[in-house]
Amino acid sequence: MTLILAVLAVALIFEYINGFHDTANSIATVVSTKVLTPRQAVLLAAATNLVGAMWGTAVAKTITSGLVDSKLVVMSSDIIICALLGAITWNLITWWFGLPSSSSHALIGGLCGSALAASHNNWKVIIWAQPSHDHWYLGKGLWWKVIMPMFTSPFLGFVFGFLLMAVLYVLLRKQRPLKINAFFGKAQMFSAGAMGFMHGTNDAQKTMGIIALALLAGTRAGTLDGLPGWLAFLRTPEPAAGKDMEIATWIKVTCALVMAAGTAVGGWRIIRTLGHKMVRLHPINGFAAEASSATVIGLASHLGIPVSTTHNISAAIMGVGSAKRFNAIKWVVVERMVWAWLFTIPVAAGIAYLLVCFLQKTGCVPQ
Repeated sequence: MTLILAVLAVALIFEYINGFHDTANSIATVVSTKVLTPRQAVLLAAATNLVGAMWGTAVAKTITSGLVDSKLVVMSSDIIICALLGAITWNLITWWFGLPSSSSHALIGGLCGSALAASHNNWKVIIWAQPSHDHWYLGKGLWWKVIMPMFTSPFLGFVFGFLLMAVLYVLLRKQRPLKINAFFGKAQMFSAGAMGFMHGTNDAQKTMGIIALALLAGTRAGTLDGLPGWLAFLRTPEPAAGKDMEIATWIKVTCALVMAAGTAVGGWRIIRTLGHKMVRLHPINGFAAEASSATVIGLASHLGIPVSTTHNISAAIMGVGSAKRFNAIKWVVVERMVWAWLFTIPVAAGIAYLLVCFLQKTGCVPQ
């Protein structure tokens, strides 16, 4: 029981860090264009994150059953804690250096790394690819749900940002800059709200999935047997054959509130990188970037794909900047960000893997 509570605590810490780490990406543009003050942007993001987190559970179901084969490894509480610690460690490292890396991919990397160590290097424990029964056009597993979207979603964010910005330039080329800034200053509040909402629909659900996975493992192992009546809600029944796990309402509410609290802390290091160092933004640019990124994330959430808010908004900003002129982007900053993206999954997986191995060596986890 103590380990289950520890998982809940560490998972919510991850969600809190996710709030100030990744949400900084979603509000960077509206802050850098000076449409909203940092305090106003944080409040807007916290509110929209809260609503978005309560909207659907497709991504959470992917985390619980679409990446690791539970028949080949027991994802016990200590194994899940190692996965979370791997993700948290990488998040804090990249936050310290102001690099907008992906909390989503850090969590997925930690989950796969800890499962691999727990299964004694049985690579079959990771679900690489399999047909989907829900969507004939999209399979399940690490390849379809993580690796492919890791490249295609930023590409779409870049293309949508570039095209939307190009269309706006053509349509508004005869308008006065003062009038354009005034209009898109108001419009950007809606696009920033949409960005925060979509961030909630995708990112908050990953921790929901982890908590549900831990409670299911505890129920299977009998750890949660004999709980007093007021804690009976922790017991998580097995999903029906061929069905995904249902996420309890209390898990959704808790994760939504914790992410909103983390958002309220802000993440100004990352805001400086995205909103100031990479390209100079005006309200029209911020609107185009946010609208493009929110569209891609919304589509991914509908399909249950845990994409990176960071990757999408960054790529959309690049697309918007490129529509103005290609050399408007500070490509040295982009290069640093890309390296952080590429290292996220393997480094978080490696940290989680080593933590599990350490616990096995010390006898804290059965070998």
